[in-house]
Amino acid sequence: MRARRRRPPYASLVTAQNLPDDRPRHWILTLSCPDGPGIVHAVAGVLAEHGGNITESQQFGDPYSGRFFMRVQVEAAASREELTTALGGVAERFDMTWDLDVAGRPIPTLLLVSKAAHCLVDLLYRERSQHLPIDVVGVVGNHRDLEDIAEFYRKPFHHVPVTRDTKAESEAAIRELITGTGAELVVLARYMQILSDEMCRDHAGRIINIHHSFLPSFKGAGPYRQAHDRGVKIIGATSHYVTGDLDEGPIIEQDVERVDHAATIDELVRIGEDTERRTLARAVRWHAEHRVLLDGHRTVVFR
Repeated sequence: MRARRRRPPYASLVTAQNLPDDRPRHWILTLSCPDGPGIVHAVAGVLAEHGGNITESQQFGDPYSGRFFMRVQVEAAASREELTTALGGVAERFDMTWDLDVAGRPIPTLLLVSKAAHCLVDLLYRERSQHLPIDVVGVVGNHRDLEDIAEFYRKPFHHVPVTRDTKAESEAAIRELITGTGAELVVLARYMQILSDEMCRDHAGRIINIHHSFLPSFKGAGPYRQAHDRGVKIIGATSHYVTGDLDEGPIIEQDVERVDHAATIDELVRIGEDTERRTLARAVRWHAEHRVLLDGHRTVVFR
């Protein structure tokens, strides 16, 4: 099984490959399974048997879905193979879906954009200067408007235009880029195109979108105009996983700003863009740190 990552507060980015064999490694284990007694005891016991020292642990039992969720950071000198083999028995016993990764591994990420620059600039800046735990392996734009920003940050820019007649071919090209770059996460940083149901299914839980509205209100195009027409007193942004249902995917993070009757549509857009970039950055960070677990149409977020 694969895994993702969390940036530990004590060290620079590391990988399992560049650590000496005798140096303890920090791992992130995430899991979900039907709730029941003995899960935490069993997991902690296996980790202890392999010299593991748990440095962070969070768990949640959902009384509505009947599922149990857990995120553990553990320091252990055991190899991935040893831990995987040991945890496999526990996973089978409790019917777990689980994931293991080295703490500190930046997630290879592909950013998809159109013409709005604020989310792209913010993510690239945070990756470079604020330790956002991703490795942007490329920027894909259906327009060339943001190519210079990608070049400034020394990121490959791929122009993949989209028209009504070439939508399938364009999406196929994006799929090839995902495979070719090894991207494990795709971020729609104000990418103003709808992905196919097949694309959403094939990359379920690995595509994050920012919607410039406080979902479930004001879906689709022009949400700020919709909000202005309704005379809202708060505006917001929602970051969610992408599914085949437009703007209906599991919500990761939301944020709001207060406005009043005097705000114009342009002012709402300006305020909203700041909210969008913050909301998206938090969602991307939490995903990359393995803090987001899917619970049906909902998410469990261990902050």
